[in-house]
Amino acid sequence: LVITDGPQDKSGLADEVGSEDDLYNEFRSSSNRFGHPGGGGEQLAINELISDGSVCAEALWDHVTMDDQELGFKAGDVIEVVDATNKEWWWGRVLDSEGWFPASFVRLRVNQDEPMEEYLAHLDGASEGGGASMGGPLGPGLPCKEQMRANVINEIMSTERDYIKHLKDICEGYIKQCRKRTDMFTEEQLRTIFGNIDELYRFQKKFLKALEKKFNKEHPHLSEIGSCFLEHQTNFQIYSEYCNNHPNACVQLSKLMKIKKYVFFFEACRLLQKMIDISLDGFLLTPVQKICKYPLQLAELLKYTNPQHRDYKDVEAALNAMKNVARLINERKRRLENIDKIAQWQSSIEDWEGEDILSRSSDLIFSGDLTKISQPQAKGQQRMFFLFDHQLVFCKKDLLRRDILYYKGRLDMDQMQVVDVEDGKDKDFNVSVKNALKLCSPGGEEVHLLCAKKPEQKQRWLRAFADEREQVQHDLETGFTITEVQKKQAMLNASKSHPTGKPKAVTRPYYDFLLRQKHPTLPTSLPQQQVIMLAEPKRKTSNFWHNIGRLTPFKK
Repeated sequence: LVITDGPQDKSGLADEVGSEDDLYNEFRSSSNRFGHPGGGGEQLAINELISDGSVCAEALWDHVTMDDQELGFKAGDVIEVVDATNKEWWWGRVLDSEGWFPASFVRLRVNQDEPMEEYLAHLDGASEGGGASMGGPLGPGLPCKEQMRANVINEIMSTERDYIKHLKDICEGYIKQCRKRTDMFTEEQLRTIFGNIDELYRFQKKFLKALEKKFNKEHPHLSEIGSCFLEHQTNFQIYSEYCNNHPNACVQLSKLMKIKKYVFFFEACRLLQKMIDISLDGFLLTPVQKICKYPLQLAELLKYTNPQHRDYKDVEAALNAMKNVARLINERKRRLENIDKIAQWQSSIEDWEGEDILSRSSDLIFSGDLTKISQPQAKGQQRMFFLFDHQLVFCKKDLLRRDILYYKGRLDMDQMQVVDVEDGKDKDFNVSVKNALKLCSPGGEEVHLLCAKKPEQKQRWLRAFADEREQVQHDLETGFTITEVQKKQAMLNASKSHPTGKPKAVTRPYYDFLLRQKHPTLPTSLPQQQVIMLAEPKRKTSNFWHNIGRLTPFKK
């Protein structure tokens, strides 16, 4: 199965691998999977705190939703947690709005302003408790903080060398062998599975050489490695391409692993390279984990570096730089994952007209209900608005099935200016307005008057329009784009999810409960964020009574 570069003892390899069936069964039973640790104890503790009094959480990221039963918020907002029974989705309140939100988007703030402080204090206690075993080769006379800094430096150097070996094993143990088997792999398949990992390998070798030059072997605590991260911070952005491709690699690899000959081939590659006993998907996850680990390591290094140390300012700057790199990678990954959801959303809209939403946009900034007043009759119409980068789409809700939306139009935000309108009579429309704002074209030929129900909602929309302009500018500066292939694939996946003849409304298993209860119970079997990605479930032969149960009273 493997073409070697030199003579090999085939019998020895066969003995090590074992029979084909044994190898295949062992691989299937011990396939590498990465689950989330934790159990019900943490959930019970959180719910006990909720029962004792108000529990607040701080938003770590923006949560923008297309569902009126989900709670939208901005990073930094404080959310009152009402129910945390479900592990994935919690029910919370912001101002006068309630809804579901993903638990992973927040951190709890229970009787403390900064939860991380206790964690760091715990680390300090653990370090002091283990001080006896940390003397090492530096001798017992070294102060504790310098000893801890030496330990962190040694860990950074050790993990970096191990990481280089992993990358080398992948490039020489897997990619090199795969390219020799043109009967099994195409170049496109290899590019999908391994991404730009060879580019990562070349960069990381240069980076390790730079670290080695700054590393003081005799006195590690005196090493000045912060400048290495600053000099190479732009090069770390090549991880963005790898991380974005990683989900595609997992899909492609899982398809191949269903065929026995590929299982045997990859295992033989591992044995020939004398690699540790980790399956290929585990090795391919290593770069994703590595880029996320750098900020953690630098945070620890800064913690044990005295402000008077020559490396302090560089380490502090390096920490911020690597946080920005990780943030940029995460943002690009989130944006690419969002295009499937946006395509799915568009396919659920009735009477869609014009170009696809993905032709110009790739992110939903904000959504909500507004009253749109049009000239010349100055008649108000209730519409559901969706603000994407570059454009604002507005739809009409179905009178009976409120989960069905009809496309009514869109506005080009690149050609619009947002104007805050004071309460009172508007001169342009000759009507009295409250909580209003205008969208105007530069020449004034096109004017749209939008009214919110409450002042807070108006302010939230004004912030959203400002965020949209900032994001467009940021995308321009960073060069973020979505390829035509990615757009077409997203629309193709969405069209497959809605076969002809089925209702196009985006539905969820618990939607009936949402219509009848203010605070429904969320099923634990299927996280809400995954439902929009799934094809609509099969319906019963007769759906008359099923649809009757979904009807809601007439709403203007």
